[in-house]
Amino acid sequence: MRVRQKHVTLMMACGSIALIATISATLSAKQAATPASTPPAATSATAATPARELVGTYCVTCHNDRVKTANLALDKADAEHVFNSGETWEKVVVKLRSRSMPPPGARRPDNATYDRVATWLESELDRAAAAHVNPGRPAELHRLNRTEYANAVRDLLGVEIDPKAMLPPDEQAYGFDTNADALSMQPALLDRYLAAAAKIARLAVGDPTIPAGFERYTALKDNSNESTWLWQNERLGEEFPLGSRGGIVARHYFPVDGEYVFKIRLDRTDTGLIRGLQARNDIEIRIDGARVGQLTVGGTPEFAAGNANANGNPDYPDSRSPLATADDRLEVRAPVKAGMGQVIATIVKADNVELEGLGPNSIPVWSREHTTRTDNPLAISSLLIGGPYGGRVSPDSPGRRRLFVCQPAGGRDETACATRILSTLARRAYRRPLTNDDIQTLVNFHQVARKQGDFDAGIRAAIERVLVSPDFLFRIETDPDDAAPGTAYALPDVELASRLSFFLWSSIPDDELLDTAIRGQLHEPAVLDRQVRRMLSDKHARTSLVQNFFEEWLQTRNVWLLTPDLNQKFPWFDDNLRVAFVREMELFLDAQLKEDRSVVDLLTSDRTFLNEQLARHYGIPGVYGSHFRPVVLADENRFGLLGKAAVLSVTSYSTRTAPTIRGKYLLENILAAPPPAPPPNVPALEETGKDGKPRSVRDMLETHRKNPVCASCHARMDPLGLSLENFDALGQWRTTDAGAPINASGVLLDGTRVDGPAALRRALVAQKEQFVRTVTGKLLTYAVGRGLEHYDAPAIRGIVRAAAADDYRWSSTILALVKSAPFRMRRTGP
Repeated sequence: MRVRQKHVTLMMACGSIALIATISATLSAKQAATPASTPPAATSATAATPARELVGTYCVTCHNDRVKTANLALDKADAEHVFNSGETWEKVVVKLRSRSMPPPGARRPDNATYDRVATWLESELDRAAAAHVNPGRPAELHRLNRTEYANAVRDLLGVEIDPKAMLPPDEQAYGFDTNADALSMQPALLDRYLAAAAKIARLAVGDPTIPAGFERYTALKDNSNESTWLWQNERLGEEFPLGSRGGIVARHYFPVDGEYVFKIRLDRTDTGLIRGLQARNDIEIRIDGARVGQLTVGGTPEFAAGNANANGNPDYPDSRSPLATADDRLEVRAPVKAGMGQVIATIVKADNVELEGLGPNSIPVWSREHTTRTDNPLAISSLLIGGPYGGRVSPDSPGRRRLFVCQPAGGRDETACATRILSTLARRAYRRPLTNDDIQTLVNFHQVARKQGDFDAGIRAAIERVLVSPDFLFRIETDPDDAAPGTAYALPDVELASRLSFFLWSSIPDDELLDTAIRGQLHEPAVLDRQVRRMLSDKHARTSLVQNFFEEWLQTRNVWLLTPDLNQKFPWFDDNLRVAFVREMELFLDAQLKEDRSVVDLLTSDRTFLNEQLARHYGIPGVYGSHFRPVVLADENRFGLLGKAAVLSVTSYSTRTAPTIRGKYLLENILAAPPPAPPPNVPALEETGKDGKPRSVRDMLETHRKNPVCASCHARMDPLGLSLENFDALGQWRTTDAGAPINASGVLLDGTRVDGPAALRRALVAQKEQFVRTVTGKLLTYAVGRGLEHYDAPAIRGIVRAAAADDYRWSSTILALVKSAPFRMRRTGP
């Protein structure tokens, strides 16, 4: 049997490689971008326009064809027909809107002149762009990233998988892992897809011959270590039952009906002894809320501390001691139906357990005093789920319900039923109408495997073939045969449906969206509007945008990588606080989308979500318990993104704040005016003075800015970052730094004086249109899977103008983006 299975797998691998190679060879020649047609060249490049007057007065001394400072020459740029020099003038618009040029110390125009010239340039560029549409050209082969792959498998087969366990991380470009050029396909990655397809097919169809095996789950997301900085003295989340503390929640897919084993591993000291056995502990195991077992450990004489060193050596406890082996018998065996289940292992809470987090007289969870003591409360370090034992294929499993749209009555009906099953599957997987070759290829795979097994074996083989097909793994956009090179064309409806579903859901189109596209109706404005609103109302849209767009744009995924200095600076930090940083952001952003708030509300909102530990971190009284609840903030310094610990911590060093990093972060992610790359060999800041005493961060930066090479960029970044200096490296409010009072004052490039986070927020909100443009540009980059070019700027301004009529609400912004040329259209290749 194993030899025959290898034969089918090899045939699939060879077929997939051939298909990918064929498509790649056909399309690779078309990857190079082709500039759109441009209007005739201007007869004069020195017309007396507002742009020419400003450039001649303030800019050409440095930015001319001879000096070419920053590789920018403005003396030869066409200032009458600005579209002819569109790339140059769009750079000028960015500099004018951000007030970043001319540099500090040089003669500068007043704010009215800045705005007047920028508005004139934008109007001229937008008018020309409307007459000569250039929607850009994303790559024709756009591989699904691993998040999209997992979501597509879930929506196609009803099987939830852990993509991080099956596939390697995806490369990022322009801040996102949705960029088509970064999502390449290497031979080693194809091997991983083949292995994943085989496993997924068995899970979806069900296979009673699946050998029993164990999967391990730990208490902390994406952390395979059993030893963490996580206190388990309180209920850890809304998934856990009331009256519980600590534990693990795992979403596990049970492939067939049968018996499964659930094993508990307990947290240990550095010397391998289990903590908390001096008292009785009751452990519950629940599946989808129903208790399937209760275990008791601890509280009996055998767990006395003296029993640990029966070998006579106090430094190396006896490995056979009950204090080292008490969890060997902590397991439950229970029957489970096939499908996705939420498994929870948790401890029944006693009345004498301490509050979560570091209290006034508590020992840090990471300290030697904690990691070597056995009298700390018991904690669960891992949950192992094993099986199946006595497995039986369930006709009612989620995968089979979705797959088996028919059942063959006999041998003669098998081919017809298989054709119907595989046609239904492939239509959604390939996201387009099927050809006869598509169907026959899958039927052939079914028939070959059917000869070596049963009907289900044939379906499994065909599913594997679908999952490694280029039509599934790639989003493929091809130019019309009759289109001239370098011209813009509207995407076919089925390609538009894929763009839309992967943008909003990070997954394949559902039946309604795909049916609408196949009927050729999706491009109709009213139909497109209705579909976008329907999709936005689905929870999948909020989950996808929060976890994929926002977390990458705002870089809050990096919270999981924080390593603050626990010994000297932040002894109270633990993984409970880390999780709270992430959870606050998730709930805050989800609420913004669910309530369809204004994009500007990201900066101004006085609402957030806190639990007791995070509220204590923020200095907010009256919040008790581990569960998160909505809170109205009284302190304006905490409003919006700028007051969130997740944002403030990922823009700091492990030992101190980093105003330059925070300023750069704001320029790139809030104002869309990124500074140039730093020069090589920038010296480190001197953290101590000549007297050996620590210096404040402001003092260090003021010394650094005395270097003229550094001054121009730091003049842009530092006032922004220094205005947030009252927030330490973990986002906690402070009033002193290195023993000196915090000075959070500064002057922005437009002359606005700021003094602290609230003043900075007001200054940013005064430029709210610039912020909305930034968000729109990031959203467009994420949606179309390519970096933005100068010819995208008119479309972004158009989206912002359309959204302004509805106070920049998320629904209006996303609708305007979907209707824009870069999203709905594409440029042909050469």
